[in-house]
This record gives sequence, structure tokens and C-alpha cells, in this order.
Amino acid sequence: MQDSTQVTEGIPAVAIVLAILFFIFCLLGLLFLLMKEKRYTGFVTISVTGPGGLYHTVQFPAAQQTGAWATDMVGRARAIAASAPPPAGA
Repeated sequence: MQDSTQVTEGIPAVAIVLAILFFIFCLLGLLFLLMKEKRYTGFVTISVTGPGGLYHTVQFPAAQQTGAWATDMVGRARAIAASAPPPAGA
């Protein structure tokens, strides 16, 4: 599992527009510039290999809880694989 998620924080465009509009009427419009917005970019990649050269990769888009969710799912899959009986031909 590889987590390539990046989080950036910035002022949303709507806050800038509201600050400009309300600045004309009163100085309280500058408080809109205190609004923050988190942006998630990147992805989480999960790769699985199996017997006989089997290989599969999947990518999930970045979100607030994607990394934690993927880590939990990979841990569960590893636990199931560890407790499974060996294949019949092994």
C-alpha cells in the first residue's frame, strides 16, 4: 500500500468574493478571509501479488479518510490470508 495523498489548505474563491462585496459596506467583510478549505490531491495505491505471478493494482482517489480506510482494509485482508489454510497442491 502506498499513500500519495497531499493536503493543501487555502481560502476558497467564494470567501474572496464575499470579502470584496462586504468590504464596501463595512469592514466586517474582511472576516470572510478567515475561511479555510482543505483540498485533497493524489491517490492511494494498493498492490497485491499472488502465486503464479498474479499481480493486481488499484488506485483510490484522495479524500479525508481514504488512507486510514485503505490501511484498515489491507490489514483485514492480511489477517484473512494468514489464517487461511494452505492450497491443496502446496
